Amino acid sequence: MFSPSSFVSRRHGEGRSPLLLTAALVMALPGFLATACSSQLGTGTAPREATATAGGPAASAAAEQAPATGRRTSSTRALHLLSQAAQAAISMSYQGQEVVTRWSDGSGSVLVSDIWHVSGGQTVTQTTAAGSSLSSQPFLSSDDDSQAPEGVLGVTVPLIGLLETHYTVVYAGTGSADSRTAQVVEARREDGSLAARFWLDDATKLPLEREVFDSTSHVISQDVFIRVRFSTQAQAAVPVGGPSDPPGPWADPLSHAQLLALHTQGWLVPAGLPGGLSLFTGARTTTTTGTVLDLGYSDGLSVVSVFEQRGHLAAKLDGWQRTIVGGQVIYVAEPDQRSLTWSSRGMVYTVMADAPVQTVNAVVGVLPHDTPPGFWQRMSRGFVRLASWVNPFG
Repeated sequence: MFSPSSFVSRRHGEGRSPLLLTAALVMALPGFLATACSSQLGTGTAPREATATAGGPAASAAAEQAPATGRRTSSTRALHLLSQAAQAAISMSYQGQEVVTRWSDGSGSVLVSDIWHVSGGQTVTQTTAAGSSLSSQPFLSSDDDSQAPEGVLGVTVPLIGLLETHYTVVYAGTGSADSRTAQVVEARREDGSLAARFWLDDATKLPLEREVFDSTSHVISQDVFIRVRFSTQAQAAVPVGGPSDPPGPWADPLSHAQLLALHTQGWLVPAGLPGGLSLFTGARTTTTTGTVLDLGYSDGLSVVSVFEQRGHLAAKLDGWQRTIVGGQVIYVAEPDQRSLTWSSRGMVYTVMADAPVQTVNAVVGVLPHDTPPGFWQRMSRGFVRLASWVNPFG
């Protein structure tokens, strides 16, 4: 018996998933993720309209726009800019503040992270839940993988590859973010609708802003990297001490073949999940309650992390609320409800999601659940009990 919060926190980064998901894993400890009305989200900037132009009427940008319908080949220029952005997150020294905002059903959640990165070296992140009255304690974590850090705003080499696979990536001209000139790149769906827009610093190519849109052109998430400083001073400013991840450690990521081979050992490890999410990374660690698998799924924009561990949920889950998703009884971490857990057939599944609600619900639906007794099975049990009461020799 165990609580999911005993293993979901992990070392920051490891080249696995965007900042929001890592922060969500950390802040999934009861009551950490702040939720407020969207009109009260005072941190960050207001989302831009999906129909607004990102830059001036540049002929080169117009020429590379995706058509109204249909899929076309991604722009070489746009992919090159994103590749430069992923490399800038490794090679440059910088510090700044990343503000991650998510909207759903008229409400929003905000995570604020101060980030320090030394060129070719350590990345340190200190995360707090903006506006939270539940806890003011920041969470300090460190990523020592200098060659495959988590990146800024989820722009990493693996996720760029998935983005190109699932979307058409186009160059959209110039714009501005954090009072800096930026190159703008868009990701479009097969029907031509806008899925995401990135602002990359013109001078350094470091990502400064990302917006993700639903199929009706409404902004569902906005990530901004603000108060950015590029210098060797970032190294001197790295904080020391403070709360940190519980000891793991998580092993190096397993290869795709190694992950799929775990099927023969009784682990689920789906090759893909609803919403076009592909298995792109995974690792395992040993805790006091047993071995835990951490599986990362993404389409380049949405990221879902699925944890598998043999056992059963603890009888009491502080900070988790019983609810029904897709007809299945599960537990959600309050108040964000993007951290979900349940047990089935001797396995505990915990899902941490930076994805639209529809995708999260679909993911929960395809993972195993214990099937409740059917109507006739319940009736037959009732008849057996009734017969035992009537039969004095039962």
